[in-house]
Amino acid sequence: MPRVNEIKRGQVVEHDGGVFAVRNIERSAPTARGGGTLYRFKLQAIPGGDRKEVTLKGDDVLKDADLVRRQSEFSYRDGNQFVFMDSEDFSQYLVDAEAVGEAADYITDGLDGIYVLIIDDTPVAIQLPQSVVLDVTDTAPVMKGATATKSNKPATLETGLEIQVPDYITPGEKVRVNTESGEFMGRA
Repeated sequence: MPRVNEIKRGQVVEHDGGVFAVRNIERSAPTARGGGTLYRFKLQAIPGGDRKEVTLKGDDVLKDADLVRRQSEFSYRDGNQFVFMDSEDFSQYLVDAEAVGEAADYITDGLDGIYVLIIDDTPVAIQLPQSVVLDVTDTAPVMKGATATKSNKPATLETGLEIQVPDYITPGEKVRVNTESGEFMGRA
């Protein structure tokens, strides 16, 4: 069982009887004598996707969750389920749309680098890559002088996701989007 100060982002742990993926870690060191380092974790429940924050001391212990991560590729959507194909043995995993949650906004045909999280032989959630490349389907036209000033405009991507992009981005371009924050990272 790892100590709190050994836990990394993306790790899956058990806490208060639930299974959670660690989404972010903030470390703070109080200046008072005898004050131990505190770690604030942003956790996301698996399955369900509920988010919560927990603050723990550096010498506290969390239990690693008993789950299997299988690298997969998105195949297709069948009604209320997403179908993923294992990259090694080509078996298929069906994950409910509710378990996929907001991640559906980043999934396109053939997207690889996805991990399907399996607990007790049941696929319960997915883990997206850090960033994905999506096509811009709709955005306002380029304004004259847009490259001289730093301003953003809304853009609709191929999955229906809306993000803020720089003024020089036009429909038909491919952009890289951070899957954790939903922010524009650059042209692809």
